[in-house]
Amino acid sequence: MVQFTLNGKAVSVDVEGDTPLLWVLRDTIGLTGTKFGCGVAACGACTVHLDGVATRTCVLPVEAVEGSTVTTIEGSGQGDTITRLQQAWIDEQVPQCGYCQSGMIMAAASLLAENPAPTDDDIDAAMTNICRCGTYSRIRRAIHRAAQA
Repeated sequence: MVQFTLNGKAVSVDVEGDTPLLWVLRDTIGLTGTKFGCGVAACGACTVHLDGVATRTCVLPVEAVEGSTVTTIEGSGQGDTITRLQQAWIDEQVPQCGYCQSGMIMAAASLLAENPAPTDDDIDAAMTNICRCGTYSRIRRAIHRAAQA
């Protein structure tokens, strides 16, 4: 049994401790906003916040989050309210296929929490998630827009 806080609520899951957190979130709990991309923590589609830090979950064993706080894309807003970052994503028309977007938004939110006024170089260094559609210039503009909001 592994216990942690998920999107503000205490949860307890009865799974093998070495099960990747991604699969616990998706298959056990049913939150499908966090995506599987590569399975080796390279692409970032599986990014969530673990104790406020952007963390890739496809290789993170669930036992490693015991007692921690996990926030997924579903928990990033409040109810039906979207964040300023999500609004900037919409305003800049970032998504094309949209598959990587939850991980991108979680990584960008972590960046903005650490650096509320990032430069292009800061964004390029922090945003290591991969977007097959290549919307990197839109992502950069959305991060700047959210920082200014």
